[in-house]
Amino acid sequence: MLSVVRVHLPSEIPIVGCEITPYVLLRLPNGVISTDDVPEAAPADGHFMRYRWYRIQSDRKVAICSVHPMEQATIQCLGCIKSKIPVAKSYHCSAKCFTDAWLHHRVLHERPSSALSENGAEEEELFGRFGSGGSGVLSTAGSGSMSNLGQSPGVNNGPVPFYPSGTDKNSGETWYEVGRSRTYTPTADDIGHILKFECVAMDAEKKVPVGPPTSIMTSRVIPAPTPTPRRLIQVNGDVLSHLDLDSQTTSFGTFTVLSYNILADAYATSDSYSYCPTWALSWTYRRQNLMREIIGYHADIICLQEVQLNHFEDVFAPELDKHGYQALYKKRTTEVYTGVPQAIDGCATFFRRDKFSHVKKYEVEFNKAAQSLTDAIIPAAQRRVALSRLIKDNVALIAVLEAKFGNHGTDNPGKRQLLCVANTHVNVHQDLKDVKLWEVHTLLKGLEKIAVSADIPMLVCGDFNSVPGSSPHGLLAMGKVDQLHPDLAIDPLGILRPASKLTHQLPLVSAYSSFARMVGGGYDLEHQRRRMDPATNEPLFTNCTRDFTGTVDYIFYTADSLTVESLLELLDEESLRKDTALPSPEWSSDHIALLAEFRCKPRIRR
Repeated sequence: MLSVVRVHLPSEIPIVGCEITPYVLLRLPNGVISTDDVPEAAPADGHFMRYRWYRIQSDRKVAICSVHPMEQATIQCLGCIKSKIPVAKSYHCSAKCFTDAWLHHRVLHERPSSALSENGAEEEELFGRFGSGGSGVLSTAGSGSMSNLGQSPGVNNGPVPFYPSGTDKNSGETWYEVGRSRTYTPTADDIGHILKFECVAMDAEKKVPVGPPTSIMTSRVIPAPTPTPRRLIQVNGDVLSHLDLDSQTTSFGTFTVLSYNILADAYATSDSYSYCPTWALSWTYRRQNLMREIIGYHADIICLQEVQLNHFEDVFAPELDKHGYQALYKKRTTEVYTGVPQAIDGCATFFRRDKFSHVKKYEVEFNKAAQSLTDAIIPAAQRRVALSRLIKDNVALIAVLEAKFGNHGTDNPGKRQLLCVANTHVNVHQDLKDVKLWEVHTLLKGLEKIAVSADIPMLVCGDFNSVPGSSPHGLLAMGKVDQLHPDLAIDPLGILRPASKLTHQLPLVSAYSSFARMVGGGYDLEHQRRRMDPATNEPLFTNCTRDFTGTVDYIFYTADSLTVESLLELLDEESLRKDTALPSPEWSSDHIALLAEFRCKPRIRR
């Protein structure tokens, strides 16, 4: 007979918008233990599994802290109520919580009311429908019980159950059926409530349960935390100005570029990030949070690293297509990779179809370059050892795009405005400094060939796993490597000799160095400068984990053809440390996103 052996939940905390699929271990009629479902449409020996989800509601009222969603709120920001900010964002669990969050929380008050109203519906859907006229406390009672929060008496704000499965008069709890499948996605109506999952084997002919049901309870459903708003800060003049990303559209002739290592699910393990709650580390949660963050930046070009093939096909490509983006993808090669083929990661580049059209795509496979290199300079007897050092499955994706917004202001308005965008992830162990430098040099020499053939502005984006001051960073930013650089001492294969060959002619500049070069003063400029390293003119960090904090991500541009108009503000480490490090419930990668707005310079006739 079909029976349930064990049931457990994939995460201890259910989150709005993140589907829950319990792990159900079954004993099939033939005695085999299996995790496969036995639906009514395909019964096993006359039996199938029936699933039910219930919301447990009580007369208690619960408000959830907007910063620490697993904590109940004790205070509310009245400024949010006056500013008509979605009330869920006004709650805090303690005075210290509110004080610590104030620097970022006050940004909500400064945002234009038009932007708030534009996003209000979405935010209410994600955070729960809270009464806006009363105390703002989420009522966990049943139908029509929110009238005391300033709602009209005739409005039904409670759930419409299939049927109440029962009421405990002592506790005031009522169970409402909310789902009839194995998977359930909590909604805003579930916030603050406990869910119960129930499964039971059914007789296929009589449609009655066979034995008692097995059930498991969740913790209270919490709203999905949202990342603190990051402003776009203008840097092309002496005065800093702020642009709201929700309402921001690039001015004529400018475009924005986002670069972001999103942390592949295969690498997001509890062993590596034990400080991050398991529910916030789950892909079902991170997928939603990352997508909301990426779409919220409204970038014209998006360069993502560590995008798994299955997630590109199932999530990023279709979702960003809905928002007007065309997608390009290059997965890593598989000579070293031994995992599931669909879970291999790679680089994904997206661009807005209304701003750019696709001209050409180049794919760089460093494994092939390594093979050619060893064939050319390594003795046959040593090639196997050399390849084991050089082959790391890394790739780069290069896209040549044509701008649709024209080259307004240039000396030749009839000429096509092309743009070359390189996206890479140099995923090499820090001890292999020679390999890392060789890969960066190989990429730059390839870009040089494109530049010679097409006189084209270039962007080089990605995670280079190289801190400022390292030889790869020096090569990118200075066009050469100091021949006395200590990194050059590590070269067992002789691939970096002579050091004089480690050069390129592209006039590359790091976009974020614009913060350091700005003149003038002001509160906001000083805030950004404090987040920059004055010795390197780079951000203090773009990667922040418990074991490492530093800058490894960059957006480089050719300074003879592009100029930086504005930059996405940097985050301060102190605000991130409240959750120990990245990733966290607020930010779903161990890297931060970088974004720059560029304008094409007039081309000089020769």
